[in-house]
Amino acid sequence: MGDAGAVILETERLVLRCYQDEDLPALHDIFAEPGMMSFYPAPFTRSQTRSWIERNQTRYLKDGYGLWAVCLKETNACIGDCGLVAQQIDGRPEVEIGYHIKRGLWSQGYATEAALACRDYGFGHLGLPRLISIIHPRNTASIRVAEKLGFVWQKDVYIFNNQHSIYSAARERTTHPCIVEVEH
Repeated sequence: MGDAGAVILETERLVLRCYQDEDLPALHDIFAEPGMMSFYPAPFTRSQTRSWIERNQTRYLKDGYGLWAVCLKETNACIGDCGLVAQQIDGRPEVEIGYHIKRGLWSQGYATEAALACRDYGFGHLGLPRLISIIHPRNTASIRVAEKLGFVWQKDVYIFNNQHSIYSAARERTTHPCIVEVEH
């Protein structure tokens, strides 16, 4: 699963695949945009974006998953990322679904579509008993995506030098029927 560019999941409109080094320009355009990164300390520099890609490439090898490039099937353009990230919350290991979609493509359902695929992959393929999302309490768009996944508010925690809300769901939630897993 750690192969650069390996396809992990497909949905009706999207392909989620392992990051490639060539994703740097597209991803940096997304992470350098101030409005996009309003719930982060600051927009990313090119170096921070490169480190983001490298951290996820390491996660693929270490954990078997990470944040994957989200690409439009129609054009193969990288429009963001979505995936699973091992986290520690209050000393407890958790797996988070994280998602970032290019600001100009918000409100078109891409984050929800990608996150549903990741939820079903985590519960179905990986057999995880529970998944979470870590969301800044004022990030209403991300909260809506989490709620569409069937996640509910669990608690507020101080993590990443800021207050965040934890949304979660257990495996018994229904799955999204249109997900096609790709052999790799």
